[in-house]
Amino acid sequence: MATDLHAPDVLHGLAGLRFGHPVYIYQQIGSTNTEAKRLAEAGAPEGLLVMAETQTAGRGRAGRHWLTPPGGALAFSLVLRPALPPAQAARLTMLAGLAVCEGIELASPLRVELKWPNDILVNGKKAGGILVESGLQGDRLDYAVVGIGLNVSQAPGADQVEFPATALADGAGQPIDRLRLLRACLNRLQAQYARLADGEALRADWTARLAWLGEKVVVTTADGALSGQAEGVDADGALLIRGETGEALRLVAGDVRLRQG
Repeated sequence: MATDLHAPDVLHGLAGLRFGHPVYIYQQIGSTNTEAKRLAEAGAPEGLLVMAETQTAGRGRAGRHWLTPPGGALAFSLVLRPALPPAQAARLTMLAGLAVCEGIELASPLRVELKWPNDILVNGKKAGGILVESGLQGDRLDYAVVGIGLNVSQAPGADQVEFPATALADGAGQPIDRLRLLRACLNRLQAQYARLADGEALRADWTARLAWLGEKVVVTTADGALSGQAEGVDADGALLIRGETGEALRLVAGDVRLRQG
């Protein structure tokens, strides 16, 4: 049975970290990312954390609804103020993906992969997602909000999702301590943060986590579905596909699946 995360326990569990302070904890909120963005625009410091037991309007990529069952998930958003030009903002998605994979592996026996560009995979099923949103001030990033949602002990049913989902506890075959998981993810985000300056090394490590590179895939985009071989990603995080007739394709958004047959 999952137990609620209460402020005194969270504060104690995150002691010593730079990220995760101050922390705002809600039993129910529309979206942690929306609240974190509001606080960031009001001048919130880097490291501020917003977390919730339940989201009524949680958001995934492309405006999709993100389900957050009470006590069964981990949903949090972190305010960052990186010294990055807007053209390099994709590095934040890479950073978050790497850090969350490492955090899960520190807090559980799982081996985790990434589904381009921002989904967490366990045994080929989606166990979480990352949504990075940013605000500009002139020609620079004013802030970035890194939103992370993880299915810890419960996963949405097949009728609620477009891609098969799983929970971390199901993949691990044992309960996952949500507070330990939260600390591990924030710890790795904090440790990896300095690597934003080294985009090529960050991209190489992120690429090594991506599932299905070298495989035949189908990518659903706003303009339709494309098939081909996933060859890699470029410095901006775009997916590079070799199309069925040999053409080179560069995709900046879309949903990837292994091609069947």
